[in-house]
Amino acid sequence: MPKTETGSLSAQLLNLASHTPTTALFLEQALKAVRAVAKADFAAVFRGERGRWRTLGMAGAEQTLPTELLADVLDREGPVSRLPWHLAPLQPRAASGEILALYCAAPPPIPLEELSAVLSAALEVVRGRQRRERRIERLEAILAIAAQWRQTLDLTELLTQMAEASTRLLNAERASIFLWDKPNKQLVGRPALGVEGGELRIGEEVGIVGQVVKTGETRRVDADEGQQDIDRSVDKKLKFETRTLLCVPLRGHDGELFGAFEMINKVKGNFTDDDLAALLELASHAALALEQTQEYSQLLKSRNQLADQAAEGVEMIGECAAIGALRSTIRRIAATDLAVLILGENGTGKDVLARLAHVLSNRRQEPFIAVNCAAIAETLLESELFGHEKGAFTDAQDTRAGKFELADGGTIFLDEIGDMSLSGQAKLLRVLEEKTVVRVGGSLPIKTDARVIAATNQNLADLVRQKKFREDLYFRLNVVTLDMPPLRERGEDIVLLAEHFLQGFAKKARRKPPKFTAAAKKRLLMHTWPGNVRELRNLMERLAYLSTEDKLDADDLSFILSPGKDPSGAIDDNLPLTDATQRFQTHYIQRHVQMSRGNMTEAAERLGLHRSNLYRKMRQLGMDTAED
Repeated sequence: MPKTETGSLSAQLLNLASHTPTTALFLEQALKAVRAVAKADFAAVFRGERGRWRTLGMAGAEQTLPTELLADVLDREGPVSRLPWHLAPLQPRAASGEILALYCAAPPPIPLEELSAVLSAALEVVRGRQRRERRIERLEAILAIAAQWRQTLDLTELLTQMAEASTRLLNAERASIFLWDKPNKQLVGRPALGVEGGELRIGEEVGIVGQVVKTGETRRVDADEGQQDIDRSVDKKLKFETRTLLCVPLRGHDGELFGAFEMINKVKGNFTDDDLAALLELASHAALALEQTQEYSQLLKSRNQLADQAAEGVEMIGECAAIGALRSTIRRIAATDLAVLILGENGTGKDVLARLAHVLSNRRQEPFIAVNCAAIAETLLESELFGHEKGAFTDAQDTRAGKFELADGGTIFLDEIGDMSLSGQAKLLRVLEEKTVVRVGGSLPIKTDARVIAATNQNLADLVRQKKFREDLYFRLNVVTLDMPPLRERGEDIVLLAEHFLQGFAKKARRKPPKFTAAAKKRLLMHTWPGNVRELRNLMERLAYLSTEDKLDADDLSFILSPGKDPSGAIDDNLPLTDATQRFQTHYIQRHVQMSRGNMTEAAERLGLHRSNLYRKMRQLGMDTAED
């Protein structure tokens, strides 16, 4: 094959690999290109699995599977040509049993090894990206579990949290942790759905779990292998059918085996080697937590590593000057303990900026606790922030740590700080100055080392002048001020963010991301975005699931943009009175919301309405209220 053709095909396949979200979609398009270059009637990639062959992708009129030739390729570990078939193992993944097959009336004008290498390289790009994405997701899940361990003292609650997290992580239906009750020769599994008390007791040698505890080895049961080892009496008791299973031992810090971690029923297919590796890692952390040993430093080290990798997924999308300046400022102040005040309209992404400051700091391995001050009733705010003792008030049935305690060593994000009552402000100021909290109903001061990042959509200086916000607290919080620009002032970032969100939601919807036409991009830039980034994100989610075309034009956006979004505010003289009135009211409300920087309370006062009546009117007009 000429070098120019090789380079052209390689560039074409690598370009496909760079933006195709899944292996199946990549092979669907890549094999069309391979078939054209090889002048073949049919091109496919097969994989051998336990004596069976599975088609990973194909292009052209399907042909009868050449099973003997496929087996011959695996035996030789090299290409085989027997007209009209030409087959070669994919490199460097020959051990996986993957084979490129071409059906040609004449020998293809290309070396099979070269063609296989080009396809393999591009395919590995797609798979590598998928592996990295899955690993990041799993690392974040494990990091969340580790954070919960520090906050959970109750064993039953801890086991439930770990089971729930592991089912999400491995995409399974159920999970249970079995602890070995040696004196009674039983295995105690929790949580156990469908069993009174949520606890299942079985003999220490029963089923797969018993084998794992007895041998100390991992076990995996697939849908078509090992079914005879499953204890169906347990299934009958739980009124549940076990189809696939993954089980690993739990060992203490001294290597002693004391239980097993079991996952049941992969949602799709069988459990994989990656699932086994993830469960083994979870089990090692689970063992440490369950024993409550003094080897916390080892767990902390693991959490630090996981936090560093999870931090890579926190990013602030945008290239405008304001966003660039914010990134620069965040990098400079992240390593400090300075208090930060973030200003900006609702939906601009103040929480993203706060989380970025956390993950760039030395506290990134510790908890990030977010509190929406506007969403907590004034009577509960003190208990929520500082905790309470059992019996401190009517509903205080248990002792509870507050958000400042949970954020010890990490970061606490106080969103909508401007809505906090004056009483709450006074208590917050005391905590910030003394670095201690006293639980409601308690008397013991509890030290807390939490960095404070606050945010608001209001003008705190005006609130100070109006005696609605304490001046001393304002100066205590206002050490570093960051101003998040509204989306309408970020220019081309609107399109950049739209494409970013659309690509992410399209991946979840299992479809190819549609592209915006020039007219659609212009429409996006013209929209005033009263709900800012949150509104844009919601609209892209709707487009990803509701649109059906590969390209999105300006008209395709009309069903998601509420009436009256014309920035000129002009009203067509030919409209009926009802439509013209609705359009005027929509535009008029939007202008007042913008003039109030997204502060709905202030906008309502400007319009002579109560805040709740303003929201009701906006919903009647079909406007996005941008409420959390």
